[in-house]
This record gives sequence, C-alpha cells and structure tokens, in this order.
Amino acid sequence: MELYHGSNMVVDSPRLVKQNRFLDFGFGFYTTANISQAKEFARKVSVRRGGPAVLNVYTFDSKILDDGSLKVKRFEYPNEEWLDFVSSHRTGTYTGESYDLVVGPVANDDVFRTIQTYIAGLLTKEQAIESLKVKHLFDQYVFATVDALSSLTFDGSEVL
Repeated sequence: MELYHGSNMVVDSPRLVKQNRFLDFGFGFYTTANISQAKEFARKVSVRRGGPAVLNVYTFDSKILDDGSLKVKRFEYPNEEWLDFVSSHRTGTYTGESYDLVVGPVANDDVFRTIQTYIAGLLTKEQAIESLKVKHLFDQYVFATVDALSSLTFDGSEVL
C-alpha cells in the first residue's frame, strides 16, 4: 500500500526525531494513506517552517500489520480506548504500552477541538465519542521504532 508524509522537505530516509510537542499517537514518523490529507499537512508545514510543500511517497507492506513481526496497535474507529490513548498522548501523560506501529484515526484540527473540550472537562467521554462519530476522520500510520521504519520504502516525492 502507498503511504504519504507531508513535509517542507524531501524525506527519503525517514528517521525518528525528538519532538517538542505532544501528538495523537506519541513519538514517531507520521504517515497517512490519504493523499489529500498529506498534501494539506505539507502546505501547513511549509507555511509554519518555510521551504516548499513536499509530498513524500512510500510503499508499505500491510501484511506487517498482522504477521507478528512488529508490535502494532490498531484503532478501527474513534472509541473510548482511542479517546483515552489520544488524550493521554496529547497531554503528555501516557504511561501505557509502547508500540512499533500505531494505526488509527487522526485527530485533525476539528477533531482536536472536541478532544480539548473533553480534556478540559466540558464534555463527558460519551459526549466526546458521540461528537466524533459524525466527523469524517482520516487515518494515520505512526512508525515509532527503527524496526517499524525499516518497513517503509521511499518511492519519491513531489513539490506541491
């Protein structure tokens, strides 16, 4: 399957870089199977950090998700477990298991507002999940270890 990474540079050799912010699924190299989402992110990164908007393209053998060679956490849809996982990563309080690869819905800007409202205690868990059910959520594949990154093959890039 093809995965995409939006950036302000060509990323032909993905690596794990220490981040200074808390993201949905924690530390890792973030990709998506949704080309539009990756292009939009590339444009945002380009504006924030300078440089061109670049779409990086990779091949990923999805059999790895089930063959047991990597420790994989999958979320098929935003449920209570996903909300807890994302909320704890976004607040920097996650203390659970570590994974090589995490796959599931992305908390884009609109979804993140719901999560922030939940974290602030203005929504119950049930209200937050109900609100998320009506939103169109794209996917993300987060490669959190060197072993997981080795399953990606760089196919090329395109300046947008």
